[in-house]
Amino acid sequence: MEKRKIAGKEVVFHSYNTVIVGSGAAGMNCAVHLCEFMRRAGVKNPQDRIAVVTAGLALGASRMSGSDKQTYYKMGTSPDVADSAEEFAKSLTAAGCCHGDSAIAEAIGSLREFYHLVQAGVPFPTDSMGTFVGYKTDHDPYERATSAGPKTSKFMSECLQKQLEQYRVEIADKQEVAHLLTIGTGAPAIDKQGCHSRESGNKRIAGVVTIDRKNADKPNYTINVYLGANIVLAAGGPGELYETSVYPKGQLGIHGLAFKAGLIGANLTESQFGLASIKFRWNVSGTYMQAIPRIFSTDAEGKNNRDFLADFFPSMSKMATDIFLKGYQWPFDPQRIENLQSSLIDILVFNETQKGRRVFMDFLHNPVGNEWHGLPGRESITGKMPVPQDFCLKDLEPEAADYLQKAGASQETPIERLSAMNPPAIDIYKEHGIDLYSEPLEIAVCAQHNNGGFAVDKWWQSNIAHTFIIGEMAGTHGVKRPGGSALNAGQTGGLRAAEYIVNVYGCEPTDYSDSRAEACLDEQLTRLIERIDGYNADSANRNALMPGEVIKEVQHRITTSAGHIRELQDSRNALKEAVRLYKDIRQQGFKLENPEGIITAIQAEHLALTGIAYLKAIAELLEQGSGSRGSHLVLAEDGIEIHPDVINKATGKPLKFKPENESLRDSVLQLEYDESSPDLFRCAEIKLRPVPADRKAFEPAWQDYRKGKIYS
Repeated sequence: MEKRKIAGKEVVFHSYNTVIVGSGAAGMNCAVHLCEFMRRAGVKNPQDRIAVVTAGLALGASRMSGSDKQTYYKMGTSPDVADSAEEFAKSLTAAGCCHGDSAIAEAIGSLREFYHLVQAGVPFPTDSMGTFVGYKTDHDPYERATSAGPKTSKFMSECLQKQLEQYRVEIADKQEVAHLLTIGTGAPAIDKQGCHSRESGNKRIAGVVTIDRKNADKPNYTINVYLGANIVLAAGGPGELYETSVYPKGQLGIHGLAFKAGLIGANLTESQFGLASIKFRWNVSGTYMQAIPRIFSTDAEGKNNRDFLADFFPSMSKMATDIFLKGYQWPFDPQRIENLQSSLIDILVFNETQKGRRVFMDFLHNPVGNEWHGLPGRESITGKMPVPQDFCLKDLEPEAADYLQKAGASQETPIERLSAMNPPAIDIYKEHGIDLYSEPLEIAVCAQHNNGGFAVDKWWQSNIAHTFIIGEMAGTHGVKRPGGSALNAGQTGGLRAAEYIVNVYGCEPTDYSDSRAEACLDEQLTRLIERIDGYNADSANRNALMPGEVIKEVQHRITTSAGHIRELQDSRNALKEAVRLYKDIRQQGFKLENPEGIITAIQAEHLALTGIAYLKAIAELLEQGSGSRGSHLVLAEDGIEIHPDVINKATGKPLKFKPENESLRDSVLQLEYDESSPDLFRCAEIKLRPVPADRKAFEPAWQDYRKGKIYS
């Protein structure tokens, strides 16, 4: 540790071999594997060479997010269901925009990492023979899913943290990342085949600058610099981009800082949306829907109840079955709207909220439906009178009825069925002051996960050598992904990054002490400190912006124009407004209400840049004529009508959407920060990397392994 005065501030320098930003399940796992690989390489005291830097050890999506039984996706382990890595990779790449080599790596690594978690103490259930019995999740053709309950990712983080503490690795808590230090120039971009060229460019991310949150409210706040020969970014997705979000509050990510450092974004157009409760942020997937609760709406004051779904379905049987199917078809999917499929429910919930009404799930009462006399579906709603129809389990379509019977969930009410299938799903709400036995859940269509992020290769290394990106920050998922596969991707990415670091880059601490490198780092730190100190100075500026208001503006714009319903001209307009806001921030600065406001100001600035990146990518993709795909719907006046009573507010006519342009599945949209560009970013289409086809016999493969050729 070294202390130096820079721009009048005391800066504390720490040096390591590898600095990991983020303390979720992915970051913790990478740190554990680094220790294991370093020990295997004969390194004494590997804990002294690794640091985990986090804004809050108990914060983030891994610790604070989940669902009814949060799914972990791996290769199948049920004895009567055959599976293979090749089939697993096909499931990950089926909807396009997903590289084959990273998909097969996730497949091959899935069981290794799953059993690593079992050994760490994550309580995945088995039967009496020790079988980890699986079940199907969304976009899953096999029974690959398993779960440790609503808090699967929390258990993962906690068990991995215990391992890390046993290894005595430093966890630097309450450190707000303010900047990524870079040295060198000309970071190599990813070529047209999506591979990295290490020969060109020598840019490195040398370290992470943080503000110590423990004394951020004081004028003499502490600045820490964590220098590393290798940097692993595992700070999660930018959940606070969205106004309507199921991410835990405060989950901002560091995407804006990563773009400024020269990292290349990938698939930012692909986020996942679905129904979630908003009083306590939690996905209402799985058994919450399979219990078939009543779904109704009220006015803004909570009065004038209306069972709005009944107006759109031809029978109680169809409506109740679609509610059930939302359990494992939970993500909003434009391919499940036509012909009264389950994602119509998401549209109808959104339609109610657009009218200023509130939507609730009620587990005390069964759904209220109608039987329409005349033609079913769209025609019946416009011309015939409904006849009320009572809910009856035996009237459900076979897929729902058979499932509930096998699950022992034939009770009279939704709460009884939920309790029979999954009592912890009720307990998780009780822990947060919500009693499902006495009150309904208010719900909305919320942002839940970023399938996109930053470009990585098959070792989860970015376009900048020595910088790796894992977890939700890595843009590896493509258009759609099986539920729970993100947890496996984070574990596999952490494993492969650690393996590459130790076996290719070595285990020695960093050394940036030569005069040129030190001068470069000091110059960046000086500019950063002056910028932060300028926030307070700007408080006297009448045009200075309020950081909290900036974040609200970003959130509203992204939810409105980059959510699950999109339109080309709207995205263009939103992009222009986002660029204007960011330029205002740079020119006018912030007005802080107190010294601690520097944290909010830093967050507001890099979140505003992140918003531009997402809108730029979305506008670019829509201009290519992508259509509706993944978890978003693209509006088009000449498109497919959803339902005559689902109205486009802008036109007053029935909402219509454009089907997917499947020709775009064979590439990934990437974007890179470019200050000279009018939109501050430039885009490029990258061809997908295929699943490696070469298969070697054991002896030559063994020889390659011993010579380290597997890392070339």
